Amino acid sequence: MKNLFQNGYFRLIITIIALLLAGMLLCAANGHSESAQSGIIGTIFTPAHWVASKISDGIGIITKNAKGNYEYEKKIDSLEQEIGELQDKLADYDNLKAQNELYKQALELKDENDGFKYVKASVIARDSANPFCSFSISKGLAHGIKDGDAVLYGKYLVGVIKKAYPTYSVVTSVIDPDFSVSAYDINTKELSYVTGSADLAEDGFCKFENLDSATKISYGSIIATAGISSSMPRGIIIGTVRDIEDEVTNISTYAAVEPGTDIEKLDSCLVLTGFLSEGRAD
Repeated sequence: MKNLFQNGYFRLIITIIALLLAGMLLCAANGHSESAQSGIIGTIFTPAHWVASKISDGIGIITKNAKGNYEYEKKIDSLEQEIGELQDKLADYDNLKAQNELYKQALELKDENDGFKYVKASVIARDSANPFCSFSISKGLAHGIKDGDAVLYGKYLVGVIKKAYPTYSVVTSVIDPDFSVSAYDINTKELSYVTGSADLAEDGFCKFENLDSATKISYGSIIATAGISSSMPRGIIIGTVRDIEDEVTNISTYAAVEPGTDIEKLDSCLVLTGFLSEGRAD
C-alpha cells in the first residue's frame, strides 16, 4: 500500500477526484437554475460520469498492479528460500563426500599397514597470527592422543601433535619451521628430512632439504615419511615435489614439496595414536 500512495498516477487521480467534488459542491450551491454561473459549471462537469468511470478503471489497474507486485515478491521470496535449502543440501553433500574420501583413504592406508589406530577429530580453531597453518583439534589426552602423534588427512601427513591437552590438542603443520620428519623419495629412495620454511610457507610448501647437488629427484617425485622415528610410521605421503633449488648458504640442494592436501582448508583429520612397526606396537 505504501507503494500505491507513492504512485504518480494515483496522486493525479486523487487530484481530479478532488476537483470533481469541488465542482459538484458548486453545482449544489447554485441549484438547478440556468444562470450564467451554473451554465459554465455544467459545461465543465458534464463529462463527470465519463471521467469518474475512467478514474475507477485507473484505480482498478493500479490495485491489480499492486496485487501483481505483491504476488511477484512472494514468488521471489519462495524461490530464494528454495535456493537456500538447495545450497544447504549441497554443502551437506560436499561435506559428506569429503568425509567419505577421508575414510576411504584412511582405510586403504590401514589395509596397507596392519595395526594402525586412528582417532577422528574436528578442527576447532586456527591461530590467525600464525602464518604456518597451525590449528587446534577437538580431541586430546582423554582420547588417547599424545605429543608427537602423526596427524593425517586420508593418506597424507598434515602435521604432528605439538601439545595434547585433556580434551583438545594443538597441531604443528608440515609447513611450519618447527616441524621436522625423516623422509625419502619413493622413486629414487634418496633419504633426508622434511621441514617447514618461512619462505616456502607463503606458497603453502614445505622443504625436503639437504639433498646432494647431483640428486635425481625431479618435479612430480613423491615424498613420504621414512619411519626412522618411533612415533612416525614409514610410507605416509607428505607431498609432491614442485621445484628443485640450490641452497644459497651451502652447496646442498633442496626440493620444494607441495603437501598432499590443502591444510588451510581442513575441517577434520585423523590422529594416528598407534601402529605396528617391525613387529612392535607403538
